Amino acid sequence: MTPLKDYRRGSISSTYTISYEYVQRCDASAAKLLHLFSYLDHSDLWYSLFTSVLDEHLVRKETLPTWYLESVDTEYLFTQKIQILLNYSLIETRYESSSYSIHPLIHDWCFHSSPTSQDEIVSLAIWVIGSFCHSADGSTEWRHRKRLEGHCVHADSWIGKEYQNLERNERQKLALCFSYHGIGYFSSDQGTLEVAEAMYQRALKGFEKTLGPEHTSTLQTVNNLGNLYRDQGKMNEAEDMYLRALKGFEKALGPEHTSTLDTVHNLGIFYKDQGKTKEAEDMYLRALKGFEKAWGPEHTSTLDTVHNLGVLYKNHGKMEAAEDMYLRALKGREKVRGPEHTSTLDTVHNLGLLYKNQDKMKEAEDMYLRALKGFEEAWGPEHTSTLETVNDVGVVYENQGKMKEAEDMYLRALKGYEKALGPEHTSTLRTANNLGNFYSSQGKTEEAKAMFQREPKGKEKS
Repeated sequence: MTPLKDYRRGSISSTYTISYEYVQRCDASAAKLLHLFSYLDHSDLWYSLFTSVLDEHLVRKETLPTWYLESVDTEYLFTQKIQILLNYSLIETRYESSSYSIHPLIHDWCFHSSPTSQDEIVSLAIWVIGSFCHSADGSTEWRHRKRLEGHCVHADSWIGKEYQNLERNERQKLALCFSYHGIGYFSSDQGTLEVAEAMYQRALKGFEKTLGPEHTSTLQTVNNLGNLYRDQGKMNEAEDMYLRALKGFEKALGPEHTSTLDTVHNLGIFYKDQGKTKEAEDMYLRALKGFEKAWGPEHTSTLDTVHNLGVLYKNHGKMEAAEDMYLRALKGREKVRGPEHTSTLDTVHNLGLLYKNQDKMKEAEDMYLRALKGFEEAWGPEHTSTLETVNDVGVVYENQGKMKEAEDMYLRALKGYEKALGPEHTSTLRTANNLGNFYSSQGKTEEAKAMFQREPKGKEKS
């Protein structure tokens, strides 16, 4: 980040300095809070963003600065500090979201100019973001997830070697590692994979140095890096991570521990993606047997494995076995996580796919539309999970002869994929191919040709 340049005669910088000094004299805690804001995304700051850290077991209250506790311990205290910053026009109110923002120039000036201890603020900013990431899950509404995503991306832009090497005690270092891990997990879930990889790598390096390469916290990050590399298509790296995690967990915790079984389950997914059906089924069945014994038949880990067995069986034409797995997973997830949780919706969507392949178009449509409504509410209209369902609804509408509705779905999916993943991603090309086939069946030769012409060019780079 380039330091803020002084403007003509330094007037703007001088104005900010004068206002900041007035705030410091009025309330030093409010001034430090402003400095903390400069390490977060400038566009959206809200009270609960700062309170998750108060409940984080690794960041004890005595570890947090006294001024921070005095600023956020209650919403009343927070509002008092905010009002001081508003009085000096250093922040602005965003009425539509009940939050606050800082002008980019003030944000940049404060990042480079504030005298508050850098070590203290850097640690605090990472703890704040990481703690809130840990509190977010599949039931968190998509708009709140998008708000948090901006803070993760901004943190990744300034976290560097100079910040990681600041002096900290062991507990502070561990808290940072868990915060990096939490930000990595959240960012991976959001699809910001570059941020996720950078955060996981920071967590892994910190855990290895602080706890050792075979500690279970280190191995959990290794396992999650395997998931990330799989999502990125880096299969060799993914397998290396999974096998390292599995060997470590088996040695540290035993072959039937749930952490070991998590990695066994992930290896099942990996082998399924590689087309190694026998190896995948062996991993899934080992994981399922272990989870049922350790957690019971309705635990989320058990149900995740049941769901993935359904995927494997469907892919290999075992439709009756697949439906049994999906229905068991759906019933369990609805009971345990609720009907609108994203994992429940994943099973709903996959049931739609199964019914479509069995030519049960009415049942497929019902499943897809339920999944689509849920994904739009949970992830937003432009998330890739939403777009995948949009594309599949288009397929069902086409099979039902609802041509206008089918074209609308295909075009929406195509536009969304191009924006989210780029014009040459395989998901974009798949939808373009669906549109090409659709136009061809309609006798729209030119439109079909335009869609099909994308395919060879894109496949060269996919």
